[in-house]
Amino acid sequence: MPPLLLPWALLLLATALGPGPGPVAGAQGTCSSRCGQRDGLCSCHPTCTGLGTCCRDLQDFCLEIQPYSGSMMGGKDFLVQHLHWPSPSDPVICRFRESVQTLGHVDHSGHVHCVSPLLYETGRIPFTVSMDNGASFPRSGSWLAVHPSKVSDSEKSQLVNETLWQYYGTPGAGGNLTVTWSATALPSSAVNIELWGYEETGKPYSREWMAKWSYLYSLATNTPNSGSFTFVPQPAAPNYQKWQVGALRIVSSQHHGGAKDVQALWSNEHALAWHLGPDFQADPVAWARSQCQAWEELEDQLPDFLAEVPDCPCTLAQARADSGRFHTDYGCDMERGSVCTYHPGAVHCVRSVQASPRYGAGQQCCYSREGTQILTHDSTSGSTPDRGHDWGAPPFRAPPRVPGLSHWLYDVLSFYHCCLWAPACPRYLRRRPSSDCRAYRPPRLASAFGDPHFVTFDGANFTFNGRGEYVLLESALTRLSVQGRAEPRTSPQGRQERGTGLTAVAVREEDSDVVEVRLAGAAGLQVLLNQEALRFTEQNWMDLKGMFLSVAVGDRVSIMLASGAGVEVSVQGPFLSVAVLLPEKFSTHTHGLLGTLNDDPNDDFTLRSGQVLPPTASSRELHRFGADWAVQNASSLLTYDSPHLVNTFLKGPKHDPTFLPLFPEETALRPSQAAVELCGDDRFCIFDVAVTGNLSVGNATRAAHQLHQRHVQSLQPVVSCGWLAPPSNGRKDGTRYLVGSTVFFHCDNGFSLDGAEVSHCQADGTWSRPTPTCHPGRSHTVLLSIIFGGLAAVAVVGLIYVLLRRRKSHTSPWTSRP
Repeated sequence: MPPLLLPWALLLLATALGPGPGPVAGAQGTCSSRCGQRDGLCSCHPTCTGLGTCCRDLQDFCLEIQPYSGSMMGGKDFLVQHLHWPSPSDPVICRFRESVQTLGHVDHSGHVHCVSPLLYETGRIPFTVSMDNGASFPRSGSWLAVHPSKVSDSEKSQLVNETLWQYYGTPGAGGNLTVTWSATALPSSAVNIELWGYEETGKPYSREWMAKWSYLYSLATNTPNSGSFTFVPQPAAPNYQKWQVGALRIVSSQHHGGAKDVQALWSNEHALAWHLGPDFQADPVAWARSQCQAWEELEDQLPDFLAEVPDCPCTLAQARADSGRFHTDYGCDMERGSVCTYHPGAVHCVRSVQASPRYGAGQQCCYSREGTQILTHDSTSGSTPDRGHDWGAPPFRAPPRVPGLSHWLYDVLSFYHCCLWAPACPRYLRRRPSSDCRAYRPPRLASAFGDPHFVTFDGANFTFNGRGEYVLLESALTRLSVQGRAEPRTSPQGRQERGTGLTAVAVREEDSDVVEVRLAGAAGLQVLLNQEALRFTEQNWMDLKGMFLSVAVGDRVSIMLASGAGVEVSVQGPFLSVAVLLPEKFSTHTHGLLGTLNDDPNDDFTLRSGQVLPPTASSRELHRFGADWAVQNASSLLTYDSPHLVNTFLKGPKHDPTFLPLFPEETALRPSQAAVELCGDDRFCIFDVAVTGNLSVGNATRAAHQLHQRHVQSLQPVVSCGWLAPPSNGRKDGTRYLVGSTVFFHCDNGFSLDGAEVSHCQADGTWSRPTPTCHPGRSHTVLLSIIFGGLAAVAVVGLIYVLLRRRKSHTSPWTSRP
């Protein structure tokens, strides 16, 4: 056989092989132990499907699972699709992150199942499967462990009237408790209902600090799987009293108490008031006060984390627009009716996306209906920082970085002790004071949209209609790279138009995952993680390596990076619109089509060589600027998973020099009356209508441009003078501390004001007058009362005197008679 034909013959032989455990692990004609690899006679890389280069046994070794996500609490049974094992001779073992193993099973149809284990982390967890009793693990996949609060209600057991469970034993809280669940979610006629407790042991912030879930006891065993259980709780035995945070777990009665890695339904984690002892029920206020004091003593021994968490945005508009660093707190969301249980005076709260680097702490910021930040100095509804970030922090697994649970122990349970079960909330708020916004600096925004048009971080704007792949932004500060692919729009008649637009955007920072967002025809947006398409049928939030990813209704994807940078990609008309937000630290550290962030628009058109084109450069010169920032193959983040993409962009030039767009200065653009009425003075909109002849394209461009302008307006810096205290023995009116705000001071009865009654927040960030003092003594009201009362008394005496004189003058003749 000729040597050149040998590889093809081997490839044909390899693809003829059937699925199963037969191929030797690592063999080049199989995907056994090769998932994600391109090399060899056939490919096991995610792009192989579109290119038609996959090994025939791809689905047998590179596993797809259904469902693909579940609570990090574990107990979710999932099916390994496409893998059939009709006559297993050895048990199936599922291994998660090379360290946690669970026993899988094969159902009556020969389908392989795994059960997710109890984990102490969220995110995509790699798992492998062994079909030979653990001798080898050639099959691999990925399991998405999610925060317990993000699990759908159908996947959990429900504590009916959860507030009653968490207040049980306090005045007015008693009687029956009920837990419900979906009976069909557990394939068993009888179930056990167990209580598990969570604790963190060892010296805080040491290597011995450990997180641990423990099986405590069963509330019921072998009870009918009816979907409901009601009981009257009794105080737990003394050896269980140290657990104050826990959750219920419902499992099949065929399992012994506390059996690990079995199918289960967990409740929400909650404060275990209902299982606490008689000392709590006898006097819950005194008991809670002592717990609050113990928490204070512990806090005083722990390092101060407050200086490490970011300052809150000054306004609600800033908080919602700063999507790289802050995200909606689902416990107080104005889009869901502002049900703010722990912040009843707020309409919306946000949390810092990233935990603090050293201590894994978080920040929470809450806002009033007027859009002003609420501070704990003024209200118990105020913003509070967290020793444990509610969403956890990489590398997870150990305190205080365990998602949800570290936050419960150090921030939520103490709130119950000090504020909800005992009236000692000032003690809690002294150690969880709100961050004001005096040090907050809003991010800078740059955008690309339409045909495509660019608005840089410093406000320069231009149009660049290149066809190819380009560097939108790169920064050596964090090795941040944002790349875009621009392609021509195809008209309804099938011809390519002379304009182009973004059809794909890819992002990476440091050694993070690579996320790409691209147009997928009628399907809208497609999101790829490391060149593999993601599904959002179960979750719209994913914790990824070096970033968080959120997909919102309406074809919008938000990427939140570890540096605090944010990238938002959405569909606007026939193309993508992309917005990049950068914190202040990126100043002077950016290059690419989105310009040099340094408050100077004059150098935004900087070529790779360092040459700077003037702000007055023509569109043809700016075309040269755009072409200079073409992506290089060696550093490309974009995916090539179809012959078209391979031939056009991977093998072809990254910038197509043969594609010549319309240059506005060289073309007489005569907008129609309809275009003028639609676009007004928006020249981007007018240009796109002229190029495409399509009003809907222009309308999409106008909408994207207006969205950019609104975001810029929301992110304008705001001056804050900081919290101003009320006087001792007095009060103040006004809780707004931004420039132009006014605060009024008053003294209590029996005290007089020494100082100004009014203070104004000035443009330089200082108050016009300090807080006055209230001295003991008669207040102005009392003094005025005395003065006016004295004057009234004098007037009355004078009036009586006058009347008496008049009377005497009338009666004197009568009395002179003998």
